Amino acid sequence: MELVQTRAILNYIASKHNLYGKDLKERALIDMYVEGVMDLNEIIMMLLIHSPEEQVNQLALLKEKTTNRYFPAFEKVKSHGNHDYLVGNRLSRADIQLVELIYNVEELDPSLTANFPLLKALKTRISSLPTVKKFLQPGSQRKPHEDMKSIEKARRIFKF
Repeated sequence: MELVQTRAILNYIASKHNLYGKDLKERALIDMYVEGVMDLNEIIMMLLIHSPEEQVNQLALLKEKTTNRYFPAFEKVKSHGNHDYLVGNRLSRADIQLVELIYNVEELDPSLTANFPLLKALKTRISSLPTVKKFLQPGSQRKPHEDMKSIEKARRIFKF
């Protein structure tokens, strides 16, 4: 099967590997958390396409939204009920994508997770899973973040 669109692909993979909840309610919660993750991740992805002057403002926006909106919301979810996972009592796509976001944020500014012990614990727990641990090792399939060279190439190709 050929699929396009990131969310469709991620939904398919999550369903195939039992990471998409046990019922419609859990799927809706997973979708809600994933959308929040994607909202903040979008700010991170857009950082490099801005001019250096705009990057300062975008980084300030990222820090503000991370520490005052998104991470507090996720920390609150973790403080109620099950502390192991965001939804239900098992690993879901939302947990994995949130941990990926935490890594992305920490690569920009490690201090941004300082006030979120439950998120840091989630990161540690998920990162210790054998398949995730292997993926995070140097030389794995994990792709590095875009750099200015690749951004300049994209700008030439797409003329922006």
